[in-house]
Amino acid sequence: MDLSQRQETIIEIVKNHGPITGEQIAEQLNLTRATLRPDLSILTMAGLLEARPRVGYFYSGKTTDRVLADKITRFKVGDVKSVPIVIPESCTVYDAVVTMFIEDVGTLYVVREGGLLEGVVSRKDLLKTTLGGHDIHKLPISVIMTRMPNVHMTLENDSVWLAAGKLLSHEVDSLPVVRAVSGTNEKEYEVVGRFSKTNLTRIFVELGEGS
Repeated sequence: MDLSQRQETIIEIVKNHGPITGEQIAEQLNLTRATLRPDLSILTMAGLLEARPRVGYFYSGKTTDRVLADKITRFKVGDVKSVPIVIPESCTVYDAVVTMFIEDVGTLYVVREGGLLEGVVSRKDLLKTTLGGHDIHKLPISVIMTRMPNVHMTLENDSVWLAAGKLLSHEVDSLPVVRAVSGTNEKEYEVVGRFSKTNLTRIFVELGEGS
């Protein structure tokens, strides 16, 4: 976040003299307490200053970059996930192409009964197959999908920061948000959402707007 010159000065005063009251800060700047109130509110809400009743303001020790990082790590995937677009494993490549076009997504999640994740198929997978001369009306999606356990995914309780790292490191458009299914011999996961680059972009926009 960009701070005004006055807000930068307020932070320096609090660093050097904190804890310090709003009246004392105003006195050093030759301003009224009312004039400073919006600046102090912004700095406090941003986490750069902290305030205690009957004590005053003191510096939190955080930079603006650290404050932003703290906010991002507090977001959980489950709080920002989108509705997943799923197709059955019996689906043909043609049906998958139609679904991807209608839903306007870059990745489809292939599931079996109960919404259990079997694999994923990307826009690139479908493009490669359709250009390869295959009969996409008959070819099952299970033939071209990336199968479990080679699917990159995220849990609802994972931090957005962790999920974003997976998007970048694995160079994928989205991750299936999953929930582990108990009572089975093998590890199985139910698809409960989608975490995409769009979700991540929306978070940064909201942070920039102060939401």
